[in-house]
Amino acid sequence: MKQKTLGMVMLCMFATILQVRAESPVKISQVQANWFKIDCEGNYPHHLQGVCTDEKSIYWSFTTTIVKTDMNGKLQHKIPVANHHGDLCFHDDKLYVAVNLGKFNDPKGNADSWVYVYNSDTLEELARHETQEVFHGAGGIGFRNGHFFVVGGLPGDIEVNYVYEYDGKFQFQKKHIIESGQTLLGIQTATFAHNRWWFGCYGDPQILLVTDANFRMLGRHKLNCSLGIEGISNGRLLVASGRCDKEKGCRGSVQTAIPDEAAGYLLKSK
Repeated sequence: MKQKTLGMVMLCMFATILQVRAESPVKISQVQANWFKIDCEGNYPHHLQGVCTDEKSIYWSFTTTIVKTDMNGKLQHKIPVANHHGDLCFHDDKLYVAVNLGKFNDPKGNADSWVYVYNSDTLEELARHETQEVFHGAGGIGFRNGHFFVVGGLPGDIEVNYVYEYDGKFQFQKKHIIESGQTLLGIQTATFAHNRWWFGCYGDPQILLVTDANFRMLGRHKLNCSLGIEGISNGRLLVASGRCDKEKGCRGSVQTAIPDEAAGYLLKSK
């Protein structure tokens, strides 16, 4: 009788779970899903530049708008920001955004590079830090071991990429060189995840650069994470994509990916 009763209880629990899934969106944290895709609610004037997450919320940089959504993509807050806000990273309940107010990819270095800091809860601006060492324009940012690493634009005749390292107070430390070959307009997105650096680049096709912690090349792949890449739990990545319509504006989405040594990363097969 005990086994029969237990079986009936489990059957009822399973039926309840199915009913909840059918009637309302299921939060990612509830099911610990290995694979998911999330669309950001809303349309925005300019295209997606980067994403980051604390796995409670997702933060999206749409060039002139910073957006906060829940883990289902539902809009929680948004603010207008200066053109051009690029890629961003999350650290210590703050958002750090690579910002260029000058010219990108200019061989003479007429950029105006900054990192703007925002409260991750309210999106209130907290600080601005000059990063003028980023010679061709700040476009992306990552965080590792208490330091920030800024990437950005690149003229078309340069065959390496640069990463600019700052300490926690944004005192410049060092310029690192990646022997990557030329990538169109440099590096757009950056994250340190799963013991390596991931850099998304424009191009036709778009390029993913993977390096070790010291920026030694591990792989160059024909993959598109130029609109955002982020490390998340259970060994996964979050890869962004987006589209723009002249009439409706620009949208963004993210989906999970699994790192792969040979391919770079793998998306869920359709």
